[in-house]
Amino acid sequence: MKRSRILLSTGALGAALLYAGAGAQVLKNHDSNAPVNFTADRIEVQDRADRVVVSGNVEVTQAGMKLNAARMTVAYRNGAGGSGVEVDRIDASGNVVVTKGNETARGNVAIYDLNSRLITMLGNVTLTQGANRLTGGRLVIDLTSGRSTVDGRAAGGGAPGVSGGSGGRVSGTFTVPQRKN
Repeated sequence: MKRSRILLSTGALGAALLYAGAGAQVLKNHDSNAPVNFTADRIEVQDRADRVVVSGNVEVTQAGMKLNAARMTVAYRNGAGGSGVEVDRIDASGNVVVTKGNETARGNVAIYDLNSRLITMLGNVTLTQGANRLTGGRLVIDLTSGRSTVDGRAAGGGAPGVSGGSGGRVSGTFTVPQRKN
């Protein structure tokens, strides 16, 4: 399995924050090898807990993809032989928005598991591509297969701040080509 390797420099572990490896339908043709840049009001490296917390207007960009959230936590472990750190998981919360081109995914919370290459967005999820729109409680993007799934439930058993907002159902609007008679 592919792992993101990041060298720790000047507290810039936060630069590892986003979606190295994203390539699903929502993020189609994303260059996961491109540099990752971030801005935030605050970064806190918690070495003993093997995590970094970035907060306050967090914006992460990579190859035309952008993630905005109020707060992000990055779980990592030290790589073998001093090769930097290996990021295992990224949790984003607080009005999470992922955009690339005309594609946007929104939710209350996003969890990116780099080991399984899954992005899960929870709570008031909206997925748009141009004028097409889906809403539900949970969005799962499989970066290996490129398959995205929206369902009506907000996984997590009613976790604080995570509500389905759709009554357990998925709704959508799709545009159709206009034909001349």
